[in-house]
Amino acid sequence: MDERKEFLTKVYDQMFNDIDRHHKIVWETMGLLIGAFAVLALAEKDIISIDIATGIIVLLAAWVLTHVYDSNYWYNRNLVIIANIERQFLNKDDLKNIHYYFGKHRDKNAIQTSLRIQIYFCFIVIGLFLFYHFSKSVFPGLKSELTWDNLRIEKFAPYLCVIAGLFIVRWIKRKRAKDYEEFLQNSPGIDIDTTDIVYGQGHPTKK
Repeated sequence: MDERKEFLTKVYDQMFNDIDRHHKIVWETMGLLIGAFAVLALAEKDIISIDIATGIIVLLAAWVLTHVYDSNYWYNRNLVIIANIERQFLNKDDLKNIHYYFGKHRDKNAIQTSLRIQIYFCFIVIGLFLFYHFSKSVFPGLKSELTWDNLRIEKFAPYLCVIAGLFIVRWIKRKRAKDYEEFLQNSPGIDIDTTDIVYGQGHPTKK
């Protein structure tokens, strides 16, 4: 029993370390900002076109979004493991005496607030740069007569990148939701009576 407790304690600590590591994804968002300004600088110097520059920025934002959803899966998965370990040592009274999170697991679509903020930020960045591209590269051509230069395929690059990026992000999001559902099904942990506990936005749970 002592060896089991020691093992579970070490796993418990490691799960929190993993959560901390995945929280550091915020630096990827900072990298998105730096990358966006670097790409814009290249466009301003005519090293690459504004069309390609906007497409690259959209793909950078999609890259961050895929990591956000992947990190959220590891965060939720690790919380399940942590809760399951806590259930080995805590009882129903501890739901009120210590904390109530270990009583039920988070919903598969529950995204923690810090990561949700980054999701909103990425979509805002995508929206702003698409608006910038439309106003600088597309709209002026709509006001003049149609020419081959106005219709060149390069102008559609940012919007093709949006479609490709959203497809990949949606695939990662759905895959990780299924992975989490599978994990909950196979490792539900010890049942805890949570009759008197109210779960809400602080710890969204499965319905």
